[in-house]
Amino acid sequence: MTIAVIYGGTRPNGNTETLTKLAIQGIDAEEIYLKDYVIKPIIDMRHAEEGFPDVQDDYNSIMKRILPHDILIFSTPIYWYSMTGTMKNFIDRWSQTLRDPNFPDFKSKMAAKKAYVIAVGGDNPYITGLPMIQQFQHIFDFVGTTFEGYVIGKGNRPGDILQDLNALSAAEQLRKKLQ
Repeated sequence: MTIAVIYGGTRPNGNTETLTKLAIQGIDAEEIYLKDYVIKPIIDMRHAEEGFPDVQDDYNSIMKRILPHDILIFSTPIYWYSMTGTMKNFIDRWSQTLRDPNFPDFKSKMAAKKAYVIAVGGDNPYITGLPMIQQFQHIFDFVGTTFEGYVIGKGNRPGDILQDLNALSAAEQLRKKLQ
């Protein structure tokens, strides 16, 4: 089983990245930092006769990197009770990929995968982060990906996550499951 981690945060060494690194410590995983790439927002052409135009950005190269993996870990801070805009732009583009002849088996490949979500927020995230977890569940259901679980942590300032013993324990449990 191979693993890809998709980081949606923009703060270097942020709380979500720290928690995710603990969950994959000692495990071979391909790490993709969306902030390091240009991913243009989707222009919805689903119902246009000409379909989606080719977009000149880094999105397709990222898709080519994650599709071979069996397990995907979506790592995102909780921003305004949801995933980051960076992560949302990436997932929104799946609508285009579903119709892209360069990815003819996108949905069946996604259906063969397992997914986890790791998220950290500062405003009572064990409650306020749950709608985002549900959003990921719906996304995974749509493409057939098996949602294996999630880890939510509490942290605002850099390093705060290291005080959340519940999140640290959950990350350790996830690491054991991934080994």
